[in-house]
Amino acid sequence: MIAKAFTILLFYLLGEGLSSITGNFIPGSVLGMLLLFGALALKIVKPGSVDTVAKALIANMVIFFLPPAVGMMTSLDLIARNIFGIILASTLSTMIVIAVVGLIQQKIGVRTFIKRKGGDK
Repeated sequence: MIAKAFTILLFYLLGEGLSSITGNFIPGSVLGMLLLFGALALKIVKPGSVDTVAKALIANMVIFFLPPAVGMMTSLDLIARNIFGIILASTLSTMIVIAVVGLIQQKIGVRTFIKRKGGDK
């Protein structure tokens, strides 16, 4: 269990280090997740070596949302002044994400359908 947790922590720390080297352009936690994803995709890290810890973290994900929620409560006046921009940005970004995911799903679905039918396209 400790070795499994260390694997996730190692990729987090690698992401943080890479982020600080690049001037914190992309958050270290995001870079760490991308590095871990790459390692899993390339089979450098086996999924079984991180599954127990990953499931535990996902099951307790509410813990990770508490600090941002408290931070938002201390900035209510700022949020109130910019509520229309926040709503507009949230709505537009949600619509864009839904459209992109839909297009990607259609492309994947067509390719999967062609492979199942035995086509070579």
